[in-house]
Amino acid sequence: MLREALPKIVTDTLPGPKAAEIVKRREKAVPGAIRCGYPVVMDHAEGAMIEDVDGNRFLDWIGGVGVLNIGHCHPEVAEAVKNQADRYFHGMFNVVTHEGYVALAEKLSSIAPVKGDHAKAYFTNSGAEADENAVKIAKAFTGRPNIIVFSGAFHGRTLLTMSMTSKKAYAVGMGPFPDGVFRAQFPYYYRNPAGMPQEKACEYYLESIEAVFEQCAPADTIAAIVVEPLQGEGGFIPAPIEWVKAVREICDRHGILLVADEVQTGFCRTGRMFATEYWKEAGFCPDIIATAKSIAAGVPLSAIIARDEIMDAPAPGTIGGTFGGNALACAAALKTIEIMERDDLAGRSREIGAKVTERYLEMKEKYECIGDVRGLGGMIGIEFVKDKESKEPDAKLTSEVIKECAANGLLVEGAGTWNNVIRFLAPLVMTDEQLAAGLDIFENAVAKCTKSTI
Repeated sequence: MLREALPKIVTDTLPGPKAAEIVKRREKAVPGAIRCGYPVVMDHAEGAMIEDVDGNRFLDWIGGVGVLNIGHCHPEVAEAVKNQADRYFHGMFNVVTHEGYVALAEKLSSIAPVKGDHAKAYFTNSGAEADENAVKIAKAFTGRPNIIVFSGAFHGRTLLTMSMTSKKAYAVGMGPFPDGVFRAQFPYYYRNPAGMPQEKACEYYLESIEAVFEQCAPADTIAAIVVEPLQGEGGFIPAPIEWVKAVREICDRHGILLVADEVQTGFCRTGRMFATEYWKEAGFCPDIIATAKSIAAGVPLSAIIARDEIMDAPAPGTIGGTFGGNALACAAALKTIEIMERDDLAGRSREIGAKVTERYLEMKEKYECIGDVRGLGGMIGIEFVKDKESKEPDAKLTSEVIKECAANGLLVEGAGTWNNVIRFLAPLVMTDEQLAAGLDIFENAVAKCTKSTI
């Protein structure tokens, strides 16, 4: 059964012969800018495993880039989508009401840790759409034109979210960009300025927000501060709780909304249903949550959640869209959340995360190339450097490790401003045996690429 299988490469080359033919067809039919660096052409998948068209089996630690926390082809979700498909596929929610949309909005409003006594939710199709709509709502509510985002941020590839995204490799040739987007420094403690005492770090990063108010846009023109609880593309960097709490206080002092981009961190990935539950446990909450990815187990869906007074601010017709909250997606999401709560996938995330972190920290002691290990729950980053003293990013080694892992049946993906971080985004339904096998493949790849011994 593939769901419980281990990685196994059966072809002499990767991609195998059948996969290579399909890759050639891809190159002729699909724009090259949609890059793919992996030798995998999927045939079918279950749980944390993918089998390709040549019979090679890969352990998937990318999970559709955080989309498959519940794993590939969960049978209960598949059944829920099939049952919905027998009734109807689609009815635009601006035209007809369907109960799945209402039920999902009720569910998310009841569990999302947003500020306020009662919340509402609505749906779009992607993480970028969710982030862009969160900004639209914040502007409608505050009547202000500007926002603050952070270094290392990734928010999407629409025109606005490309502007919000820090790494402009994702925006080459796409400008000019919308104005009113200003950037402060995200607290990347591993790369604090040289000589800075750790106790001064939080204050240093907060001062960069105040600098925006002074140099770019007065505080009373800022509609929202948008922050990822744990940066994804930026390198899997958790936002320190003491810093987020201070940002919350800045927002309250100036009438600014705090928007949490939980596109990648939501739905049990960090050991809670939402990463902002850690914020709530510390005594504060965001005003708006934008989330997507694992919400519907691979069916396109995203959500925006906030208290009533914020959600009711936009003028009629300014939010919504044709496919947002599609009936099939809502059915998938309702079943996905039910399974996550029933099977305690948040707890499983913490369990997996603890095992991965322990092994990565052991590797950090053994290998000069590993500079930092960090994360929350089952969302973990491991940063590669040329040496621990200089902390110079080693993108070349990182790429080599990724390729070596794939050659041995493990799919991992890079991240980080300098492309020197490997992220752990494995499905949370992965077996203990699969986890152990993956960790061995990963360490063997690091050892081989650094010509070290285990």
